[in-house]
Amino acid sequence: MTELTVGMKAPDFCLPDSDEQLICLAEQRGIYVVVYFYPKDNSSGCTHEARAFSDAIETFARDNTPVYGISPDSIASHRRFSEKQHLTVNLLSDPTLQAIEAYGVWKQKKMYGREYMGVERSTFIIDPEGMIAHIWRKVKVKGHVDEVLARLEELRAQGR
Repeated sequence: MTELTVGMKAPDFCLPDSDEQLICLAEQRGIYVVVYFYPKDNSSGCTHEARAFSDAIETFARDNTPVYGISPDSIASHRRFSEKQHLTVNLLSDPTLQAIEAYGVWKQKKMYGREYMGVERSTFIIDPEGMIAHIWRKVKVKGHVDEVLARLEELRAQGR
C-alpha cells in the first residue's frame, strides 16, 4: 500500500462513535476535519491526548472543525473511557481496522523487546475538498493539540 502524503485524497470511512452513530468522512465535505489515531483507551498517553483534544473542542467547534479519535477499541470501551475521563472529543470504533489500515497507521511496534502490531499515534487534517492537508506521525502528545490548531489557522490563512 502506498503511504499517504499531503495532497492525496483522504480515504473515506464510516465508523460508529460511542453513541453508536455512524460517522462518515465523506459527509464532512466543505469543512476541515481532524482525525487522530491512537493505540488504546485508558492508556496514559492516549488519555492525555484525548483530554487535550477535549479541552480544546470548543476552539475547534468555533471554526466548525470536527475532531475524531479512532482506535481499534469497541464502542463500549469508548463509552466507558469517555465517561470516566469526561471526554468531549468524538471517539470512533475501528475493530476491523478499516480506517486504521487505510491511513497506514497499523504498524509493527516494539516494547520491552516484544514485537507486535499496533496503532502508530498519528493525526491528519482533511481539507474541505477531502484531501489530506497535513500529517503528523509518531505524535508526541505534549503540545500536539496546539500544533494542530496552529496548522489549521495557517491553512485557513492560505485559503487552502
